[in-house]
Amino acid sequence: MFTKIAINDIENWDRIVKNFDNFDVYYLSGYVKAFQIHGDGEPVLFFYKDEKIRAMNVVMKNDIASNEKFLGKIPSNTLFDITTPYGYGGFIIEGEIGIDNLERLNSEYNILCKKENIISEFVKFHPVLKNAMHQNILYDIIDLGRTIMVDIKSKEHIWTTLTSKNRNMIRKAKKSKVNIYWGRDPWLFEEFAILYNSTMEKKNAKKYYYFKKNFYDSILIDMKYNSLVFYAKFEEQIIAMSIIIFAGKIMHYHLSAINVEYKNFAPINLLLYEASCWGSENGYEFLHLGGGVGSKEDSLFEFKATFNKSSTTRFSIGRKIFDDDKYKELLEIRKQDMNFKEDSSFLIAYRQ
Repeated sequence: MFTKIAINDIENWDRIVKNFDNFDVYYLSGYVKAFQIHGDGEPVLFFYKDEKIRAMNVVMKNDIASNEKFLGKIPSNTLFDITTPYGYGGFIIEGEIGIDNLERLNSEYNILCKKENIISEFVKFHPVLKNAMHQNILYDIIDLGRTIMVDIKSKEHIWTTLTSKNRNMIRKAKKSKVNIYWGRDPWLFEEFAILYNSTMEKKNAKKYYYFKKNFYDSILIDMKYNSLVFYAKFEEQIIAMSIIIFAGKIMHYHLSAINVEYKNFAPINLLLYEASCWGSENGYEFLHLGGGVGSKEDSLFEFKATFNKSSTTRFSIGRKIFDDDKYKELLEIRKQDMNFKEDSSFLIAYRQ
């Protein structure tokens, strides 16, 4: 009933994903290939089908022995864990969804993953698809907080959804003669990388949030139908850029960068407004902006909320332990470190 698809079987992978009514860009092979290059693990697509339901889940699989906390403490290629790729995901389930069918799916999934020596799974559920609903049979689920989604079915609705302050900022950007463009030329990704790295340096971002050239090359090549670079220019200078990704009915505000010297010109406000309009013209229904840092309602969240103060989307995470004994063994290994303090709020405790 379960089929495991490897990332090198691109045609079969994307055929399965696109056969789901509510598929999204985070499930496509091109998206996860970029994060495989970034070092996030081995992409795997789990596909389930029986006479009542079908389901899919895209994950990144990692050898626990390669984690710096377990180097030299367990043999390589013996124990693994899986996590949702950067962004959002989790099972998409279609058909006659009921307790019996979900319990059957859960049982088959447990058997498969335990057989594959997968110890645990960490899930970041999709706020727009709302796929955390009905999945408490499969996972321990925690609701973390709000994210911002914009209904972009019409340009008129996009404008009325904005706060009055944001409308004024957009008018200000236009009056200042900030112009928005978009494209997919290689030089745009090169320019984006330079501006993005500068932005990350100013934010003292962690090493993980710096991406190498081959990561951007993958977006350019493997996501050629699912990504655009939107950029703001002032007096022929690029002052802000965003990589927008999309598939199905949904667009996502993926990565963004700004020249802080021009922040007062509100280039990102105008950029996201124009990206919303582009999406509306091209048949997309939603632009998901995400939430704040660490799911907090911080200044980043407040900025995004100016595009839809009434957004009701929520972000949930979940965990699944496939092998309790091995999970406890890994936790005992961590406890040998005097600096390790078990935190019950950390879902996969041995990765704390």
